[in-house]
Amino acid sequence: MPFPRRSALLATFTALALALSGCGASEVVTEKAAATGERSTDYPVTIQNCGRTVEVDEAPQRVVSLDQNSTEILLSLGLADRIVGTASWTDPVLPSLADENAKVPRLADNAPTYEVLLGADPDFVTASFGRHYAEGGVVTRDRLAETGIGSYLSPTDCADDRSVNAGGTRTTALTVDDLYTEIRELATIFDVPSRGDALIASLEKRAAAAVEGVDFGGQKVVFWFADTRTPYMAGGRGAAAILADKTGMTGAFADQTDDWPAVSWEAVVDADPDVIVLGDLQRDRFPGDRLDDKIAFLENDPVTRVLPAVKEKRFIALHGAEMNPSIRFVDGLEKIRTWWDENEAGR
Repeated sequence: MPFPRRSALLATFTALALALSGCGASEVVTEKAAATGERSTDYPVTIQNCGRTVEVDEAPQRVVSLDQNSTEILLSLGLADRIVGTASWTDPVLPSLADENAKVPRLADNAPTYEVLLGADPDFVTASFGRHYAEGGVVTRDRLAETGIGSYLSPTDCADDRSVNAGGTRTTALTVDDLYTEIRELATIFDVPSRGDALIASLEKRAAAAVEGVDFGGQKVVFWFADTRTPYMAGGRGAAAILADKTGMTGAFADQTDDWPAVSWEAVVDADPDVIVLGDLQRDRFPGDRLDDKIAFLENDPVTRVLPAVKEKRFIALHGAEMNPSIRFVDGLEKIRTWWDENEAGR
């Protein structure tokens, strides 16, 4: 990749495969592509990835994904047989991917240790959030490279060649094209470029259908991801802002550059949102991660229960992954569309 430790191991396994079958792994991929009509990647591949150069000489065979978002892309590309570990889950896997995901080892519900990561013996590591690669995270990308393991960070978490999630700041708003870039690049790295094109086309079609005719007319919205103490509400440049923009809503904290700035409840009350989008997280990392806990807090806290949106229960529930930069942004749009049809259409 070129990764010395991996190259030596791969040479051994390739020689064994040739002796047993008379053909190498690349030939198998080529024959499969010819039979299915899929395009193949022309290796070697070089990708500029958040200030680093990723060089790939052949498709990785043992990948660990450190985030749910990345895992669901890999699963959607039909790569379950190459995923040797996943981690950092906020929600249940997409139902359409459940059978394939069941075949994949989960290294940790949150971030794994470096030792657990190495125990999966990966030849490549992907991540949606750069905190995993920061000092004090799972492992730095430099250390992975020293041990012959390639790495990739989602472009959705990169601004000016720095990870937003690991201390960087978005200077421009996130776009859906950033997500599509991730899909294309992963599909290229793993030698399934046609599958990447098909996945993007499907997401584009669903997104267009979800927002057709939906217009909240600038109604003010807050997206509450987690924490009852100092709540994390969506800023104006992250994935939640895309959902607001595509459905005609105005983010209450659109002036904030952080994806999920921590704000006060007094600031939420002052904003007086028309709609409150609640993160339905299937975890217990922060107080109020779960939907029922969020609703109970809003309806009982003396500061928030006076809000008209709370009194009228103008709540839209989205999974955490649907408010993060992932393929599930489309599911988020579809749920907003359903709420619109039931509560706003025709008013």
